[in-house]
Amino acid sequence: MSNMLETLRRIVQEVNTAPNLQSALDIMVSSVRGAMGTEVCSVYLLDERSSRYVLMATEGLNSEAIGNVSLGITEGLVGQVGLREEPLNLDDAAAHPKFHYLPETGEERYNSFLGVPIMHRRKILGVLVVQQRDKRRFDESEEAFLVTVSAQLSGVVAHARAIGALDSLRGNKPGAVGVFNGVPGSPGVGLGKAVVIYPPADLGSIPDRVCDDTEAEIAQFHEAVETVRCSIRELDRKMASSLMPEERALFDVYLRMLDDQGLVGEVIDRIVAGNWAQGALREVIEEHVQTFQTMEDAYLRERMADVKDLGLRILAQLQKHNAGDIPCYPENTILVGEDISTAVLVEQPLERIAGIATVQGSSNAHMAIVARALGIPTVVGLTELPVTSLDDTELVVDGYQGRLYVNPSKQLRKRYKDIIRDEKQFIAGLEAYKDLPACTPDGHRMQILVNTGLMVDVARSKNRGAEGVGLYRSEIPFMMRERFPSEEEQRAIYRFQLESFAPRPVTIRTLDIGGDKDLPYFPIEEENPALGWRGIRVTLDHPEIFMVQVRAMLKASLGLENLRILLPMVSSVFEIEEALHLIHRAAMEVEEELQVTLVRPQVGIMLEVPAAVVQVADMAQLVDFMSVGSNDLTQYMLAVDRNNPRVADIYSAYHPAILRTLYRVVQEVHAVGKPIGICGEMAGDPGTATLLMAMGFDSLSMSSSNLLRIKKLICEMPLERARALLERVLMVDSGAVIRSLVEYELEEMGLISLIRPLSKAIKP
Repeated sequence: MSNMLETLRRIVQEVNTAPNLQSALDIMVSSVRGAMGTEVCSVYLLDERSSRYVLMATEGLNSEAIGNVSLGITEGLVGQVGLREEPLNLDDAAAHPKFHYLPETGEERYNSFLGVPIMHRRKILGVLVVQQRDKRRFDESEEAFLVTVSAQLSGVVAHARAIGALDSLRGNKPGAVGVFNGVPGSPGVGLGKAVVIYPPADLGSIPDRVCDDTEAEIAQFHEAVETVRCSIRELDRKMASSLMPEERALFDVYLRMLDDQGLVGEVIDRIVAGNWAQGALREVIEEHVQTFQTMEDAYLRERMADVKDLGLRILAQLQKHNAGDIPCYPENTILVGEDISTAVLVEQPLERIAGIATVQGSSNAHMAIVARALGIPTVVGLTELPVTSLDDTELVVDGYQGRLYVNPSKQLRKRYKDIIRDEKQFIAGLEAYKDLPACTPDGHRMQILVNTGLMVDVARSKNRGAEGVGLYRSEIPFMMRERFPSEEEQRAIYRFQLESFAPRPVTIRTLDIGGDKDLPYFPIEEENPALGWRGIRVTLDHPEIFMVQVRAMLKASLGLENLRILLPMVSSVFEIEEALHLIHRAAMEVEEELQVTLVRPQVGIMLEVPAAVVQVADMAQLVDFMSVGSNDLTQYMLAVDRNNPRVADIYSAYHPAILRTLYRVVQEVHAVGKPIGICGEMAGDPGTATLLMAMGFDSLSMSSSNLLRIKKLICEMPLERARALLERVLMVDSGAVIRSLVEYELEEMGLISLIRPLSKAIKP
C-alpha cells in the first residue's frame, strides 16, 4: 500500500474521465484490485425498484454473473453492509451468520471479505467489496483506502442515477425519471416540454480562410453587425413596459460592445490582416472568452456569456441560411441551456414559457432577476444536467426547491399539476382580500409590506394590497450598471419607489453588496465571502459611496416624507453610530444645497447576525425601528449555506433555535419601546407567519406573490389561537415536529391550502 495517496489520485482521475458508468465501474474494480493486491474486487449497486443489490462489475468473480446476480436488501454480507452503513471486515466470510452463497459467482474459493458502503447524502447507493483466499482480516490502512475509494465512487454513481444511466445498465426501460438539484432562481412550478436553446452555429468550427476581397468582407460584416444592432434595439423597445431602465441596461452594454472601438474594430483588423469575416469573428470572440474564463469574479464571468451571445448573433447573420431556423415552441415550453442570456430570454415567445433550467448561473445572475420579474419559475446551477439530450423531453421545474425532474412519472406530474391548479385557484380566490385591512377576527391589526427591487413588483404589490415597502433592495440598480450610478440616477430610481407608494412608508436598504452579491465593476474576492466584507462594512469603509446614496434618498423624499433607511449586516453599536453620523452629515449637505428643511427619515437596522441578536436591546436604543432579515439570520445561526444543495435540507425556519431567538428579540425590542418587523421567506410563508404574528412582530414584509396569502391568513386566524400554537411549539425540540404542529393547526382552521403549494415536500 505504498504511495497510497498517489494511487488514489490516479484511480479517481481514471474513473472521472471514463466515457460512461460501466467503464468507470470496470476501471474502479480493476484498479482497486491491483492497488490492494487482492484477488477479487466487485461493485454491487442498489436497484431501488426491486430493492436488490445487483453485481455490476467485478475483477476475480465470474464475469457472466455481472448484471445477472443480485441480493435482497437484507440478504448476505452485502446486505449487512448496507443495513449497517459501515464497513464489514471478516477473515472467514462463510462463518458469518449472514453469509449467503452465490454459486454463479464462483466466490466459494474466497475466505477474507471487506465490504464498505457507497453512500451519497445519507443514502445507500451500493457496496464495494474486496475478497481474498487467505483467511485474514484486512488491516486498518487497507480498510481506510477502500472507504476513501468508495467515497469517490459515490459521486459518480449518484450522477449516473440522476441522468438515468443506472437504468440502462440494469436493463430498465429508457426514459426513467431523472432528478437534478440546483439553485432556485425564480419561485414557482413549471411543467412542459424542453426546448434546448443552443447557438445557430458553432463559432469553434469556423475555419480560417484567405480573404480574396477585403472590402466585400468588411461590407458584409458591417451589414451583419447593423442587423444585430437593430434587433437589440427592438428587444429593448419590446421590454420597455416590463422592465425598469436599470434592468434594461444590458442592451446598452451590448450596443457599446458593437461600437467600432470594440469588438467590431478588432474583427475588421483581422479581416484587413487577411482572414475572412467569419474566421476573424471567431478569433476575436475566442480571445475574449478565454480572458473572461480566467476571471475569479462571478459577475465578470457573466460577461463571457454576453460576448458569446453577440458573436453568435453576428455569425447567424453572416450565415444567411441559418436565419430561418426557428425552433418550435409548445404551449408550455421549458427553456433549457448551458447558460441562457437575458437577451435570448426576452426574444422568446414569453407567453409560452413555463419554466427555465440552466447548467450555469446563480440566483443573482441578471437572467434570474429578470425571470423573477416576469414570474417564470427558474432553476439555475444544474451542474450535472445533460443539456444536449433533453430536447422535447417532458420536464418539471420546481423553482421553490431548486429541482428539475426529467421524464416525471404520472404520479409526479399529477402532484405538480395539482399544485399549479391550486395556485391558480387560490390566486383567483384571494382577490377578495386585496382591499381588506390585515386584521385578525379578534381585532389584531398587522402591517403587511412588500419586498421590492424591480418595476414589476411595484404594480403587483399595489394590486395586492401592500401597505408600503418593507425592503427595497437598492443594490439591484447598482448590479445592472457598468459603474456606480450617479446621485441623480439614484435619486430618480428612489423617487419612483417613494412616489409609487406615497404616503405609505418605503424602507430603502443601503447598498448591500459582498457575500454573493458582488458588483461587476467593484469585485470583492474573499475565501469566505459570507463572513467577510459585505453590507454596512463595505459602505462604512467607502463613505463616498454611502454619502452619495443617502443624499439621493433624502432628495428623492422631498415633499413625500415616506422614506425609511435600513442598514444591513450590522454587527456592532459602533457601526450604527458611524452610519447615523454620516446620515446626519448627508442631511445637512442636502439642506444647505437645496435650501430646504428636511423631515429626517426614520433609520433602522437589519438583524441578520447572531452578534446583533445578542446585543439587540443596546442597538434598539440607537435607532427608530428594527427589521429581522430572516434569510441571513437563519443561515448564520444554523451555519448553513442555503444555496448549497448538499446542506440545504438543514436550513429550516422551523428550527427551535430560530423560533426561540425571534421570540426573545421581539420582547427585548418592545421593552425598549421600538417597533420591529421581519422580511424574508419566513414572513411570506403562511406557517411561519402565523408564529411571527403570535410573537408580536409589528409588520411582515414579503414578495408580492405572497401578499394575498398572508392577508387571508391574518383575516382568518385569531391572534389568541396563534398565541396558543406558539406556546406549544416553543416547548418542542424538533423542527420537523414543529412544522407538523403548524400544518395540523392550519388544517383544523381550513387554511392548509395556503401553505401546501409552498411547503409540501415533493419527492421523486
